[in-house]
Amino acid sequence: MTKSLPSVTIVRRIKAPPAKVYAAITQPKLMMRWWGPDAGPTLSAEADVRPGGRFSVVFRLLNGDEHNPTGVYQEVVPEKKLVFTWEWPGMPERESLVTFLLEPFDGGTELTLIHEHLPDEEARKSHEEGWRGLLDKLPVFLGDAGWST
Repeated sequence: MTKSLPSVTIVRRIKAPPAKVYAAITQPKLMMRWWGPDAGPTLSAEADVRPGGRFSVVFRLLNGDEHNPTGVYQEVVPEKKLVFTWEWPGMPERESLVTFLLEPFDGGTELTLIHEHLPDEEARKSHEEGWRGLLDKLPVFLGDAGWST
């Protein structure tokens, strides 16, 4: 029997329509303005949003560490679903899978983020913290800091 790998699921309600949320997570010029787990800057963002297209984001944490997750889009349903691999340069054995699900909800969007196939519990905890930080910034960027749950 194979052991299942750790995963993270986070649900947020954001007072912005799915189209606006989708744009924020897929358009490099918008990603540059908010992407990352803390208040550190996003240094670059590339996104070829189509099945088989690649993305790359470089961000610097407040502690000075720089990170460059990359990946390949697996499934793209505009304004509804985005599935992509999550890779760290030089560590192909740690490839995992990220899904963003966007559902209209009461004048906004219910965003569900699922990060699957994480290699171990330490990676799960680190990614959960990182995604929570990133998703805390999204409603602020979209103009409504008070509505996210």
